[in-house]
Amino acid sequence: MKLNNKRTILVGLAFLSISAFWQMYDSIIPLILTNTFHLNETFSGAIMAADNILALFLLPLFGSISDRTNTRIGKRMPFILFGTGCAIVLVNILPILDNGYAAAASPFKTASFIIVLGLLLIAMGTYRSPAVALMPDVTPKPLRSKANAIINLMGAVGGVLYLIVAAVMYPTSKVQGLDHVDYQPLFIVVSAIMFLAISVLFLTTKEPELVKENRALEEKHPEWDLARDDGTGNEVLPAPVKRSLGFLLASIALWFTGYNAVTTWFTTYIGQVMGEGLGGASTCLMVATVGAIVSYIPIGSLAARVGRKKTIQFGITLLACCFLLGYILTITFTSVNLIMYVVFALVGLAWAAINVNSLPMVVEMCKGSDIGKFTGYYYTASMAAQVVTPIVAGSLLRVSYHTLFPYATFFVACSFVTMLFVRHGDVKAEAKRGLEAFEDMDD
Repeated sequence: MKLNNKRTILVGLAFLSISAFWQMYDSIIPLILTNTFHLNETFSGAIMAADNILALFLLPLFGSISDRTNTRIGKRMPFILFGTGCAIVLVNILPILDNGYAAAASPFKTASFIIVLGLLLIAMGTYRSPAVALMPDVTPKPLRSKANAIINLMGAVGGVLYLIVAAVMYPTSKVQGLDHVDYQPLFIVVSAIMFLAISVLFLTTKEPELVKENRALEEKHPEWDLARDDGTGNEVLPAPVKRSLGFLLASIALWFTGYNAVTTWFTTYIGQVMGEGLGGASTCLMVATVGAIVSYIPIGSLAARVGRKKTIQFGITLLACCFLLGYILTITFTSVNLIMYVVFALVGLAWAAINVNSLPMVVEMCKGSDIGKFTGYYYTASMAAQVVTPIVAGSLLRVSYHTLFPYATFFVACSFVTMLFVRHGDVKAEAKRGLEAFEDMDD
């Protein structure tokens, strides 16, 4: 049994589109809220948490709805096409409103910006779970860590595309000292990336055929299914599996609490603490993303050898150490330097180790017809954390910007403890040696 590389890369285009959008959203929207609309960190953090509040309801809802959807183009594809189309239109209205407010401030323009932002977040929420569920739909359970490595690689490519564009179009030398920055060209470029990625996905991926093929394979391997008949003909999770799922979801919430605090506030933090602009912050984040990119495939192979749980625990330990170093470095130096780049590269490696294996562990515990719902559980856990952390971290920043990295380190470290109690969802492939370790990555 081998993973189909080409198929997985094409499926990953949906995640590339999503990641490019959220990288831009997390980097630019806080700047617009604080610099254009002059909101303080607490109010900005509350608005930044709105996407996560909506996601608590939208992602499980549309994940579950997509499980029960049947069209000639598949279960997930209608949601992907509709959500992306709406998002492309709405995201390009935001910089128009931003520029308009900068030219002539008014409460109406502020309200319009918030309303459009809300509609945009709803559009993104309609298709995120279905897009992510597409990978396990078409991939056998034992290969999902390797497939998720490629999916995350594609997401990282989307993030890097944005970061490169942002660093080139908006270097510190260009934006420093400006009263207002026009982000319209940047939003147009990201919209084009989203459109092209989803167009190629739709034209090359025949979802119904691929799902049917995978279901036929999984029916030949009933041992892959952790759900059991409860005696009434319904499949349910045994109590030990439910406990593992609960601890795993708690772990996901904890590491996202720490990680999202940094990704949400790093651009603002770096400006306040080190005097760096968007270009300097984007370069650091780009290094982290590149670190993740070069790590995804090796991490997928490592998980196949030592298990998903141990790989995640390695990632948690490394991430906590990197955040602690981030605190030390940013209060020691006055500008971004080579040591910081090394640390951020390791942040990418650590996040890859966590991200590649966590979703496969969650969907490993469900039956095939519930993949969308369990994907929704995964996002409920991560988004629940991200509802709270921008607000709490933003409030702490008002006390001292030096609280950001210690805050992140603490919560990431706590996730290591909860992972100790996860006993299921860890599928190990037979270890191979030398070049044989890469055979399963062939088409």
